Amino acid sequence: MSADAPATPALPVTFRPTRTRIVLLAAGAVMFATITAIAVLLDRLSTGERLSFVFTAVLLSSVLVLLSRPKVVADEDGVTVVNLTSKRRLEWAQILRVNLRPGDPWVFLDLNDGTSLAALGIQPGVAKAKAVADARALRALAETRGTGAHAN
Repeated sequence: MSADAPATPALPVTFRPTRTRIVLLAAGAVMFATITAIAVLLDRLSTGERLSFVFTAVLLSSVLVLLSRPKVVADEDGVTVVNLTSKRRLEWAQILRVNLRPGDPWVFLDLNDGTSLAALGIQPGVAKAKAVADARALRALAETRGTGAHAN
């Protein structure tokens, strides 16, 4: 391994945008508490109106929880990509290449069936250096465990 090659992390390993997740979950909790407090404190509201405030708080907070869901989990057998509303399990041999080009919003996995899969669990938005390091680590895993650089 050259000095520039990333270290292959021990498995299992989970990649996720931690800072983004913390911000989203904290904002969801604060939003829920604030809207619920307003519903309780406003004397003029009927029970139905109060319930609609709480329902709205739950709905908005749920959206932020959904946005905090993405992750990429690598283990001995392959990779599980969890995006907003989907989850896909891949064997190492299915991953031909791990891409994070300048300007990409997240990592893309080139697959052996000719398609590409977005992996939102590695995104350079708030923590670019961490995302680049995570992408390199996942690339190193794919190259050592799957077809990776050996693909034609």
